[in-house]
Amino acid sequence: MPSRTSRQSLTGRRIAHLDMDAFYASVELLRYPELRGLPVVIGGGNAARPSVAPDGTRLYSRLGDYVGRGVITTATYEARALGVHSAMGLMKAAKLAPEAILLPADFTQYRHYSRRFKQAVKQIAPHMEDRGIDEIYLDLSELEQDSLTLAKALQQAVRDATGLSCSIGISPNKLLSKIGSDLNKPGGITLLDKADLQTRIWPLPVSRINGIGPKAQQRLAMMQIHTIGELAVSPLQALAAEFGLRYARWLKEVSHGRDDRPVVMESTPKSVSRETTFERDLHVRRDRDELSRVLDALCERVAGDLGRKELAGRTIGVKVRFEDFRTVTRDMTLPQPVHDAAAIRRAAGIGLKRIPMERRLRLLGVRVASLEQAGEAGNGRANEEVQLALFS
Repeated sequence: MPSRTSRQSLTGRRIAHLDMDAFYASVELLRYPELRGLPVVIGGGNAARPSVAPDGTRLYSRLGDYVGRGVITTATYEARALGVHSAMGLMKAAKLAPEAILLPADFTQYRHYSRRFKQAVKQIAPHMEDRGIDEIYLDLSELEQDSLTLAKALQQAVRDATGLSCSIGISPNKLLSKIGSDLNKPGGITLLDKADLQTRIWPLPVSRINGIGPKAQQRLAMMQIHTIGELAVSPLQALAAEFGLRYARWLKEVSHGRDDRPVVMESTPKSVSRETTFERDLHVRRDRDELSRVLDALCERVAGDLGRKELAGRTIGVKVRFEDFRTVTRDMTLPQPVHDAAAIRRAAGIGLKRIPMERRLRLLGVRVASLEQAGEAGNGRANEEVQLALFS
């Protein structure tokens, strides 16, 4: 249900933020509808798909049985009510909700449903900015329908195309709309304008503003600033002394609900990357075959991402995190942009050889940057002198 009656006082721009509700978990519930209403956690690279008993009953893994260092990708609202949340370690979550169902992530399915809901939304509001697999911004300024009618139509279109629900915030800018889409989940509609700032936005914690991360929240708390309203009335000089003038000015702007960013329909990302955290720390020599398989898979996934976006890049980067949490990166710039997995793999191998491998590895990542359209990227082959070997 909408949080208030639609009105036409949203002067000038009308920007919507549409956010899918517990997206990954909701896609899984389409596949396993008997799990509806139960605490379900998605995550863990070694989590197993359910097996089937002789009588046809599905047998699910429980969070309490998980062993490893995986993290939660997402969880149903029933699981969140037990204290678990995205990015929490699965072992920690298991102590809070041992009986929760554990399912592995299936990004092929998530991308499929992402494409479907975005295609449906474009039929109503074509001025769309893609912000990720489960959220978008829409510029509704030129559409004739009132905001409530548009929001209901968008929700119905998403439901018809995917069977899934979404929450929508509509306001004069991206900042307030993103806050609004999170206020009435799941399936909520929130309409805001500048008149709502003091009554509905200022009482919220500063964490609701996208761009104020955990470290900034801690520093603000030390200044006795906990809510957006407290931030709004804080002296600029005090904020500048703590954060620097540039960030302080931004804090003041957003606390007063000001945001002039446009909805950008087309944008080229600065980089495309994939990384994985291992279930156990891997030894460079004893686990060489497994590391090679992981590197191959990362390069294939990056190449797939580039292909879907029709991009290629000149700079290939690798990222390694050791068992002591020290992180090292190395970049290599090629004479020609590439987009195929083999070329990315060869360049990544050279980058890894430039990192002293003195400890076990906790994480491995691959990144392609300096992007351009693939049609301008030549034959997409890296320097043939790049060796195939990894970890000499």
